[in-house]
Amino acid sequence: MNFLKSLETSASGLYAQRKRMDIIASNLANIETTRTEKGGPYRRKMVVMKTKEIDQDFDTMFNSSVKGVQIEDIVEDQTPFKKVYNPSHPDADGDGYLHKPNVDLIVETTNMLMSRRAFEANIAAIKATRQMAIKALEIGR
Repeated sequence: MNFLKSLETSASGLYAQRKRMDIIASNLANIETTRTEKGGPYRRKMVVMKTKEIDQDFDTMFNSSVKGVQIEDIVEDQTPFKKVYNPSHPDADGDGYLHKPNVDLIVETTNMLMSRRAFEANIAAIKATRQMAIKALEIGR
């Protein structure tokens, strides 16, 4: 077993989940933002992840399924904005409706918990790999 490949795989998971948490934090911070540089309300962002190839020779790759993860893109959620009747707000349209961001607190909280659990799982995998390496070195004594 190649311990470094295992660590690299878990490290890629840690990095991806940290970036995902950064995006979730940005979404939560802008949950009430009605004016952005683009001229409209804040639009929720999402992380798109894909499998990351770990550098291996053909024989190892053929007999192994070790893959990491990487962030492919950060995209904006295209669901419609929430409309709230508030004619006194400076960003309200001609009919008195205020367009609020398409960020849902429950969805973001759930995504944050899932990201946290995945982060913790990667830490546990790193600790297990470390313990296996220590045990392998003890056998060699």
